[in-house]
Amino acid sequence: MRRALLLACALAVTLPAAAAMPVGEKVAHGSNCFSCHAVDHKVVGPAFAEVAKRYAHQSGAEALLIHAVKYGHVGTWGNIPMPAHPDLSDKQLEEAVTWVLSIRPTSMRAAAGPAKTYTYTVDGKTVTLDFPVYQPGTKKVTKTVFRGYELFNSYCFRCHGEDAMGSEYAPDLRRSVINGMTDAQMTQIAMEGRKSKGMPSWAGFFTPKELNAIYQYVAGRAYHLVG
Repeated sequence: MRRALLLACALAVTLPAAAAMPVGEKVAHGSNCFSCHAVDHKVVGPAFAEVAKRYAHQSGAEALLIHAVKYGHVGTWGNIPMPAHPDLSDKQLEEAVTWVLSIRPTSMRAAAGPAKTYTYTVDGKTVTLDFPVYQPGTKKVTKTVFRGYELFNSYCFRCHGEDAMGSEYAPDLRRSVINGMTDAQMTQIAMEGRKSKGMPSWAGFFTPKELNAIYQYVAGRAYHLVG
């Protein structure tokens, strides 16, 4: 027994601890940065990795970005303005910007590994998705898909119809998915809105995670995996 305890203590000392989230990333999560940005793809604003790439080795980049985040900015990445963040302290701004500039896309891709896929058969046809629709070993939908159902039928149905079937006001999103609309594209559209078509921006209301849940629900409906 004593030997087992000594071995457990030795392993606790020698095994590397899980990598802690960088302080700047914590600041970004604690603010509303991830409502409009993601690390590796565009949402409303550019991917943080693209920001890091553009300003790599550029003199004064940190001060420039701190000013943009603190006071707001528009024009560098498009016509949608980034709001000011006066609630963040100078130290928090520096930590967040330093983290963004430290991101390296190549190392991120290497760490990500191959994407996992999930295959289903519906009416004799094979459907392959990059997310699970059902909980393992059951026909019960995942919590994410169910959350998407709740959100869609609380808000989106008013224009896109109950159960994503479309209406006179907005298109059938099931058809949009079948025609190739990706999760990232749907998130971008929802965050930006379509003013010319009467669709408001949902930035600041839905998070990217919630929009991903809505996408999974709509895709499940599109491929007749969700009733």
